[in-house]
Amino acid sequence: MSHPLYIADWIGWSACGQTAPANPAHNLSDRLTDPALPALLRRRLDLAGRAACDILSLLVPCDSCPIIYASRHGDLRSSLDMLKALVQGEKPSPSKFSMSVHNAVTGVYSIARKHHGPIQALAASGHEFDAMMLEAQGYLATGHEAVVVIFSEGEIPVEYAEHTAHCAQPSVVGLKLTNEPGIRLHSSQGSHSEHPTPADLIAWLDTPTSAALVSAQYWHLERA
Repeated sequence: MSHPLYIADWIGWSACGQTAPANPAHNLSDRLTDPALPALLRRRLDLAGRAACDILSLLVPCDSCPIIYASRHGDLRSSLDMLKALVQGEKPSPSKFSMSVHNAVTGVYSIARKHHGPIQALAASGHEFDAMMLEAQGYLATGHEAVVVIFSEGEIPVEYAEHTAHCAQPSVVGLKLTNEPGIRLHSSQGSHSEHPTPADLIAWLDTPTSAALVSAQYWHLERA
């Protein structure tokens, strides 16, 4: 990648304590004092959606900062419930449908926090981390001082469990990326098929001597 990326801060969350960040400085449960959303909006989201908004509230420096949200599966539970309802001849709920679309989480966040900056929602067949980094590089190269990326996966229903490597427990990780020197993130070319999950990314970031994170490329951290 030609434009450097530096991690100014990162926060992770997992519904399973064993895959949550061990370092309190990066654990959402240790850093959060107040929920990002009012109760009326918060109850519309699943656990991963709520965690994503809470992480954004801690990492986003201003209401013009670009936000990139990525999830391979999105809100599978809501989508599956609506499909089952259709099979039973029931009409899908418009409110449930509106919250199942891929940009629902960041839409709720932007309403609650009055965020006016660019927002993207991505899915990339398992290469969400690569896609987020490439998009973030573009924003930083065009003059933005920071970009916040969110990588999220919610609950995986049992019907899908045999068709994905993602663990059943929801997990979310967010990174604040800047042009300023810090923890440098860089990649080397490769030809791989690994599909890192948010839990994989948390484990990688949380280890002082991290090995490379493998996706379509090798990702490396250069810690000061």
